[in-house]
Amino acid sequence: MLYLQLFISFFKIGLFGFGGGLAILSLIQMEVEQHGWMSQQEFVDIVAVSQVTPGPIGINCATYVGYTTAGFWGSVLATTAIILPSLIIMLSICKAYFWLNKKFKGNPYFEQTLRMLRFTVLGLIASAALMLIKPTNFIDPISWIIFGVVAFFTVLPQITTPFISKTTPPFREGLGVGLNVLSHPILLIVLAGVAGYFIYI
Repeated sequence: MLYLQLFISFFKIGLFGFGGGLAILSLIQMEVEQHGWMSQQEFVDIVAVSQVTPGPIGINCATYVGYTTAGFWGSVLATTAIILPSLIIMLSICKAYFWLNKKFKGNPYFEQTLRMLRFTVLGLIASAALMLIKPTNFIDPISWIIFGVVAFFTVLPQITTPFISKTTPPFREGLGVGLNVLSHPILLIVLAGVAGYFIYI
């Protein structure tokens, strides 16, 4: 019965918990208090541990609550339950996308829609970046230059793709690989971190 309660509770949290890990902590706390799985102080301690461990805080919290409540299998069950709704939704979206891509491949309207969606994604990323543009993050002109360079290389592949596709195959493949390497997010993060270290430390 405890395992079933854990699964149902965290499946609901995963299904209705929009907005990321911090946004669903209140849902987790409500379920924990409703079932009396732990005290408020214990939950606060678990949230603190979840924040300092790698990974999404919501999933970490589910793992710790499950382990505290029902041991190893409780942690496995709670973790699986909280990610299962997202997994099902994303697999369904991917399945629909591949079906549509196969069915409408070469259709100019479908291709144009996908091209427009790329710019929508860029807009969402830009919106997230603009939210971080605060005086505490941009302390001098150099920090703006670092931000501009990273933003440029992030956007560059999306802008140049239509032009690269019209070039000869050897040049297209080499340039495409080069741009993908230069615009790789992990590489940009590492390079920006190294630049910040040597400039500000």
